Formats: sequence, C-alpha cells, structure tokens
Amino acid sequence: MLARNRFLFLLVVGAAVLAILSLSLQFLNLIPTTPITEEQPFQAVDGGARVGQGKSRKRVFPVPHTQEPNPISEAYGYCNTPNHTEQAWEGHSPADYKLLSVQVMIRHGDRYPLYFIPKTKRPSIDCTLSTSRNPSHPLLNAFISHMGRGGRGHWESPLGSLPRLPNHSACEMGELTQTGVVQHLHNGQLLHQAYKRHKLLPSDWSPRQVWLETTGKSRTLQSGLAFLYGFLPEFNWSKLAVRHQWSTLFCGSACDCPARSRYLEEEQRRQYRFRVANTELERTYADMARTLGLPTRQLRAANPIDSLLCHLCHGLPFPCVPAGDSGTGGCLTLAQFSVIRQQQLEDEVDRREAALYRKYAILAMYPYLNRTAAKMEHIARSSEAGQQPRPGGEEVFTISSAHDITMAPLLSAVGLEEAKFPRFAARVVFELWKSPPMTQGQPKKRAGKGEKWKARDGELFIRVLYNGEDVTFHTTFCRHHNRSISQPLCPLKNFLSFVRRDMFSVVNATSYQEACYRRSG
Repeated sequence: MLARNRFLFLLVVGAAVLAILSLSLQFLNLIPTTPITEEQPFQAVDGGARVGQGKSRKRVFPVPHTQEPNPISEAYGYCNTPNHTEQAWEGHSPADYKLLSVQVMIRHGDRYPLYFIPKTKRPSIDCTLSTSRNPSHPLLNAFISHMGRGGRGHWESPLGSLPRLPNHSACEMGELTQTGVVQHLHNGQLLHQAYKRHKLLPSDWSPRQVWLETTGKSRTLQSGLAFLYGFLPEFNWSKLAVRHQWSTLFCGSACDCPARSRYLEEEQRRQYRFRVANTELERTYADMARTLGLPTRQLRAANPIDSLLCHLCHGLPFPCVPAGDSGTGGCLTLAQFSVIRQQQLEDEVDRREAALYRKYAILAMYPYLNRTAAKMEHIARSSEAGQQPRPGGEEVFTISSAHDITMAPLLSAVGLEEAKFPRFAARVVFELWKSPPMTQGQPKKRAGKGEKWKARDGELFIRVLYNGEDVTFHTTFCRHHNRSISQPLCPLKNFLSFVRRDMFSVVNATSYQEACYRRSG
C-alpha cells in the first residue's frame, strides 16, 4: 500500500512539472500552440507559372541558411495567394489578460500593374467581382451587396467619389483585383476569429470605437472596406466614418520634415549606384530590350518587374512579341525575371547595411507611431479603476489602409529591418493588453519618470504582429527586455519611451523637431 501511494504521488508531481514546463515554453514562444501560416510552393515553367499543392511555412523573417534565397519562391510569397488553412497569432495572451485596443496597418491587396512594358499586350485580367471566378470567398456575395448600401456611410472628401468595388471588366492601371478583395476578406475574417472571444467591440459599438482611414487611391479604400467587412460582417454603415489621409506616410499635420527628404535622396542615390554596378542586371535589361526592339533606357524606365509580377501572380504567360525591324522577337523569360528579382533581394541587404533608409524611416513614421502611442496612452488612462467611461467609448479598433511605401518604413522604424518586404495584403498589428488586477499583498510598481498614466489595477503591455506572427521581441524597444513567465509580454512603457525619445538616437537627436530642422554639418 505504501509503495502504491508513493507511485501515485510521484505520478501527480511529474504531471504537474510537465504542465508547468509546457506553459513556460508556450509563453516564451519556444513552441507553437496553433498551426503557423502555410504557403503553397511553386512549380514554374519558362514564360509562365502556376502554383502547386504542397505546403511550406510562410515566415516574416528569412530562415537563416547558407544558400541564396530563391527569387522565384520569394516572388510567390509576395503574391500572397489566398490560403484558407492560414491561422494567426493575433489575440494570444496569458490567461485573464484583457485586450484593450487593436490598431492595424494593412497594405492594399493584389492590384493590376502601375506600369506597362512597351510593345507588349497588357495582362488580360477581369476586375469585376464574381463568386464563379477563383479565388473566391464565402463572404464575397454579401460583401458586394453590402457595398451597394455605402451611401449611408460618412465619407471624408474625396473618398465619397471613389468606387467602393473594383468594377472594370478590363482592369485599369493600379486597380484592385478580385484576388486583392479576397485577400482582405480573408484577413479580416482571421482577426474576427482571433478577437471574438475577447469581446473587443460590443454588439452595439459606437462610431467612435471603429476608425477606418485610407489614402485617396481606390485600391486602398476598397482593401480597407473588404478587411473591415471580414472583421465586422454586415457592419452598420450609419455608424462608420471613413477618413482620408492625403499623405502615404499618414503623417497628418506633421509631414513637413526637411531632413527626411534629404535622407530619402541619399537612399535613392545609394540604390542607383548599387543597381548600375550589377553587370548581370544590365545585360538582362539589354537582352530584354533587344527582344522587344526598345532602347534599354526606355525598358528600364517602364519598370518591367511590376508587370511581370502580375503575370506571375495570376499564372499568365510572360509577354511575347513578333520579330520586327528593330527587335529580335520572342518571349520575356522567367530567367530574366529571376535576375531582376534577385537584384531586388540583394538591394534590401545593402539597404540595411548602409542604414540610410533607417534614418529616413524613423522620421517618416514618427507621426504615425506617435499617434498610435497617444491612442494607447489615452485608452490606458481610461482603463484605470474608478475612471468614468467616455461617452461613446474609446477608439478600440483602427484600420489604416496603406501602401508598400508606408509599411516598409514602418517596419524599419520599429527595428524589424530583417522582415520581408510587405507583400500584397500585408498587415502590421499593434495590440494593447492589460494584466489582471494585482492580488492583495503584491507590491505595486510605480509609474516611470515622465509617464502620464499609472495602471492601478493591472500592468499594460504591447504586442506587435506582422502577417500573423508575433514579432514583438524583434522590435528595437523590446529586443532586450527580460521577459519571464510572470511577465511574458512587452511593457507599454517601452514603446512609449521609444516613440517619445529613444528612436531619435538613430539620427543623433532627442526629438522630432530637432531631427527634422537641425542643420547638417
């Protein structure tokens, strides 16, 4: 009997130790608790491409390896073909933590090219929406119907004059495609599933609680509406105000910054020098130009990678031309595309090493980050015990529908320089969390110097996610934070200190004003 009791005791203790170890690993992100994003690998033929049916993990950071990344595989990741097996890490937290707010920046979805290759036929793509055409989505029909009632919404000028749906049977330049709409319906639905148990928005949400802002391009407006519909199906139009951001940097009234323009010019000069030094790239452009019968300079100015990416993403053959007086004729090839794409990947590495872009990014995205920090700070104050709720509630869910030239500097500014370039329908998510109230006898932490708020009934934390992966501890402000089981998240104060002061150390300044207007030399 004694031996049996000892055995049972050891069994119980062993199970408890295993449970604690598993919990520790989960909070320290050493093991996953849900499936990670999948992507379909490619099978390509010269002059065209199609996607296979296998699976491989999508990553927001390149996997360390000795071989060069495959430029064609990277290009398929950029296409971001909708994948309905995808799951995400948004909404994950330790038990009993409360989600206070979510701010999302999205890049618009798949679009028609902004440039066309001279002497070639434009890609044949239908930009009207139809559930009988792939890719589709279960919400697509209802989304189309709901957009027809958009006149009840509130639109800042000039957004009210833009179409709420892509509507040309032959796509126009830069127009959002059906793929782009489906990408954002899918992403919005992912976040709906991730946050529904947290009850972020009440069923009778107020106009103040949901914020949608976009640039003046139809592709960003339509992407934002598709994302919102996936997140909040059949939302009440009369409660929605859609706000216009005139700058792609979302800098509002703080856009003027002479130093930012100087850093951008320096970065563009670096980019030019790096490109012209690549002899293989120059030979490839010359070969393509001979095929088409064009001057090499004219072909390069037409940015052929933009149109070729569209062919690749939509499984269309690469352009061909007949032989003529000035050209040899033939088809542009996947090998030529690969050379251009490889140079782009190498340029990203050189850009990080040169560090000019990081300086530009810090000044470009400070206004957006400062606004994000201010919203979090305000919600943090209102969450304190004893605070009277604001009439109409707080702004708890924000969508900023933007471009690659918005999201790329955002990633660089927060220190995610190793992250992959924003693909179609990429998303960056900022989550604000609050820990449970402190138990009696627990020491209360004092607010740091300069902090305007004090969490009396729980600590405040931030999570940052890129395309569904938690990248918080890759950011500059949390990279060196000593997390533990008792505090597995990043304190909000780290982010606030970074935005208000620390980020300017990159440009040897202590404030945005000083960094922008200090004379060089």
